[in-house]
Amino acid sequence: MSSKEPNLTALKRYLKARSKEELTGEISELFKKIPAVKDYYQVKLDPQAEGQVAEKYQKIIQDEFFPARGFGKARLAVARKAVNDYKKIAVSPASVADIRLFYVEQGVKFTNAYGDIDEPFYNSMEGMYEKAIGMDCETSTRPCLSTTLQAHCGRHLRYWLGIPRCPSRDV
Repeated sequence: MSSKEPNLTALKRYLKARSKEELTGEISELFKKIPAVKDYYQVKLDPQAEGQVAEKYQKIIQDEFFPARGFGKARLAVARKAVNDYKKIAVSPASVADIRLFYVEQGVKFTNAYGDIDEPFYNSMEGMYEKAIGMDCETSTRPCLSTTLQAHCGRHLRYWLGIPRCPSRDV
């Protein structure tokens, strides 16, 4: 008996053979058992809830760098996984860019709090920042960066560098 991994074609064939009630039951079961499915449908059914779902993933990232108790472990794989998991369920590209910038922000705070880290740490921060600002280029027909993302990145950079906000402009 061979146990090969099911592919999309096999899944579609399986789903077509099910009744509407069976499909509803299976999706309900997935919703109950798998938190990512619940997050996906929460955003899908109520796009206004995207911020609430983003906060959950930001908490995972923040806890890697600054847990409520003890010292942060800064396990970049865990924090990056939270970013990638959120990317799979997010509706707006701007919210994905925002959580990527949050990842970088936490990394900068961690460096400021605990001192110099190793080169892979900084490579990860740089790569994530490039993805955050590059995302706007992928989704826009206008020149990169959009005004909104420029302002957002400017706020983050000012915060990271300790530069106060200029009252006459937002960038």
